Amino acid sequence: MLTNRVKERFPGSGLLAVFVELQAVASAAAPRAESLTRPLLPLRICVWLLGTLLLVGLVYALNQARLDTPASASLSDLLQAADAAVNLVVLLGAAILSLWKLEESLKRRDALALVHRLRELAHIIDMHQLTKDPEAIVSRPAQTASSPQRTMTQAELGRYLDYCSEGLALLGKVAAVYAQKVQDPVVLDAVDGIEDLTTGLSRKIWQKIAILHATRPGKAQEHAAL
Repeated sequence: MLTNRVKERFPGSGLLAVFVELQAVASAAAPRAESLTRPLLPLRICVWLLGTLLLVGLVYALNQARLDTPASASLSDLLQAADAAVNLVVLLGAAILSLWKLEESLKRRDALALVHRLRELAHIIDMHQLTKDPEAIVSRPAQTASSPQRTMTQAELGRYLDYCSEGLALLGKVAAVYAQKVQDPVVLDAVDGIEDLTTGLSRKIWQKIAILHATRPGKAQEHAAL
């Protein structure tokens, strides 16, 4: 597993703590995404109760109008009954629609919170790799009092950057799991944003890895042999 590899090579590092959390998020991704597809039973029960009440009210209003029509019902009585039925439909229909939209809003809020956490982890991984500059190993610039400590060898730095890239790729896969289960357009746009973000950050990391590969020991001899 990726977390174990990071632990073995960089024990006690800040990156390891990030990958431990990333592992927990990835492990819970499928169950949490599945939970977003389940109906919220309290809201669904309320919708069914209101729907039943609406039908019962309409049937009652129609029966009353039918009973009054033969002899004593006037036009005004019929209009009042019709107005009451319309008001019942409007009020209960609005309540049903509001509860239905509330369920969508709650699921969207939960899904966006999960996607936002993925975005945070992506930026944290990017923060960890920012100071891992291959130029510091290749050219060995003079250090100042404020310069970050760079104790990694070229091989270690390559593995560190590779782990960061793998972590970003995993974040993109976790986001795709949410996209498979949630069809809300707002959530899908947020997932697309995560995939674009992780792809862009990985591209920067691979540029650093390419510099390391181009300057690794023995590269000059390989070119000379060619």
